[in-house]
Amino acid sequence: MDMSKEYILVSAPSQAGLAFIRLLLLQRIPFAAIVNNKRELEILHEIGVKNIILIDTTQEQTWHIPDYPIGNIYLFEKSFTLCCRYLRICRTWTSKPVYVITQSCNPRIVYKGLGADYVIHTNGDEVSFLIQSPVKQGEAK
Repeated sequence: MDMSKEYILVSAPSQAGLAFIRLLLLQRIPFAAIVNNKRELEILHEIGVKNIILIDTTQEQTWHIPDYPIGNIYLFEKSFTLCCRYLRICRTWTSKPVYVITQSCNPRIVYKGLGADYVIHTNGDEVSFLIQSPVKQGEAK
């Protein structure tokens, strides 16, 4: 694990989230996934994810900052409650944007109040637009 690079953090309990992770793997973008159960952990291992943070979302004293720098955070909502919990856990891990990607009509103000910078409503699993090119990120000279 390269400690000098920021890692994207992804919660991917949905098909859109898994599609996003596959794109990150394909483009070799450094990232870590956050999960709260062994089934999601197994699914992510099966598709080749190396960096997985398994967290007990019910035990606040176990919510430790990862040993590597976290950049943008992408939380794909499958459960409103879990997405809110992940926002509480990982908002303090970065000063970069936190994105919530949802197919539901849950109030965006709740996510914003918990620290989400962007709430993106989508009806599909096509999320490649979330991956910015180096030019868009301001890395071009």
